[in-house]
Amino acid sequence: MTRAGIVGATGYAGAELVRILAGHPDIELSVLTSRQFAGVRFDKVYPSMTGSVDLVCEDFSADLVCDRADIIFLALPHKLPMAVAPQLLKKNKRVIDLSADFRFNDASIYESAYQPHSARDLLKDTVYGLSEIYSDAIRTANLIGNPGCYPTSVLLPLIPLIKEGYLDLKSIIADSKSGVSGAGRSLSITSHFCEVNESFKAYKAAEHRHNPEMDMVLSREAGQAVAVTFVPHLVPMTRGMLTTIYATLAAPWKLQDIGDCYSHTYAGKPFVRLCPDGRMPDTLHVRGTNYCDIGFKIDERSNRLIVLSAIDNLVKGAAGQAVQNMNIMLGLDETAGLLSIPFPI
Repeated sequence: MTRAGIVGATGYAGAELVRILAGHPDIELSVLTSRQFAGVRFDKVYPSMTGSVDLVCEDFSADLVCDRADIIFLALPHKLPMAVAPQLLKKNKRVIDLSADFRFNDASIYESAYQPHSARDLLKDTVYGLSEIYSDAIRTANLIGNPGCYPTSVLLPLIPLIKEGYLDLKSIIADSKSGVSGAGRSLSITSHFCEVNESFKAYKAAEHRHNPEMDMVLSREAGQAVAVTFVPHLVPMTRGMLTTIYATLAAPWKLQDIGDCYSHTYAGKPFVRLCPDGRMPDTLHVRGTNYCDIGFKIDERSNRLIVLSAIDNLVKGAAGQAVQNMNIMLGLDETAGLLSIPFPI
């Protein structure tokens, strides 16, 4: 059994990691850290885990975590992992970071959206953990930058089409809606019940910090600069993410061409599901799972392609993809611990 540790286990993404890893057939969940809840049993913080997880949360110490874990997940706010990861890597541990700190190989791009980077020397070796696309690099990596939730929902539908030259690269618009859990567990006036209930709103239009992440990956895949117009929205539900992408087709492609492109790219990729018979993705159908559902339609009047994707922002958009990356890194079945049956309602 491989021992896994979670640094920052009591945030929403950390708690999802605990939930998934506690039922993983090849993993021993061996250490949980939490600054706020040090000394408290995890199932006291999340009573739903009663009878499943009895570990006590502890203050973070690199020596403590490295002594007890072989692979370590960092479920911390941006900026903290860049201080923690070097300590763990020096002790030859493999690290999966769920923040943005190691999603970029270019420090200047990271710093343009976040803050100064204190571990620039590690960026050249970090691997972007979009599991279905970069599995070969993930397999041998020691440091994974787990993708953001919005980028996952945008990149998985777009990358196959961009690589095959199906789209006018200057026409791409991504419109995304996220549940409130995407804001994290920390208190914020914008995520209070009274602020989000009966409310549906856009925020940070064309200036969200995930935009440079999307542009970086799509530009790499296209071999030229790509700038997506991205508008996120907050939906009054706990979890789930629906993204609608609009792009002009580079030629009069047909639905069969688009379907063939996706089928070829994602053949043998169990967590990408193509919606059949014109059905469109629904966040309800992926709730609590690691699936990304993709559907598409062509507006023939304008030669414009409409692609929709649905993910659970806490699973495929965070903890589930992190575990999927761990499975790839360890040479395990990619689906291990991740094949929970979706709720029908």
